[in-house]
Amino acid sequence: MIGVINYGMGNVGSVVKALDYLGIENILGESPEALKSVDKIILPGVGAFKDVMNNLVKRGWIDFLNEKVIDEKIPYLGICLGLQLIFQESEEFGLSEGFKWFSGSVKGFNLPDGYKIPHMGWNQLWKVNEHPVFDGINSGSYFYFVHSFFVAPKEDSVVAGKTDYYIDFVSSVARDNIIATQFHPEKSGRLGLKILENFNKWNGLWK
Repeated sequence: MIGVINYGMGNVGSVVKALDYLGIENILGESPEALKSVDKIILPGVGAFKDVMNNLVKRGWIDFLNEKVIDEKIPYLGICLGLQLIFQESEEFGLSEGFKWFSGSVKGFNLPDGYKIPHMGWNQLWKVNEHPVFDGINSGSYFYFVHSFFVAPKEDSVVAGKTDYYIDFVSSVARDNIIATQFHPEKSGRLGLKILENFNKWNGLWK
């Protein structure tokens, strides 16, 4: 059973619809109590880093996530802001602390004229490391992005994929039972559905 976290901000409906389309058993939880029995977690993310982090704290999600993902080591898929939040801090609207699961920070794009911010639309995922959740996905495949900030990990070993938007930025990270993507699998057509299908089958082990 996959638990999809609804922290009261952003639209999580597209993730649930994609899982339902695939016939994957899931539950949308508005409180940690609702997801206490799940064996996988998806954290979709839309909104400003600091506001979302404050909302997660207020609703008791941080302790829940640390218990489930870090202590019990159930598989975690972070999407967009669900990727950024697992890092130490973000510079969006001033420094804000994240989950601190991964070393590194979240930085804003500084791009020349001709490059729009946010980075929005279809772009390529170039795989850096193979991962079970990317099984059947060719390096260079296109996925859908909407974001103005990107993650800068301190450890190269966690980088699973990169994307080119004037700079090569990290668009996916993974370690142990955690995988996260800057792009939106739920909005990325057939290949995005393949990623969600792979995540449902994944046992949470990598390397």
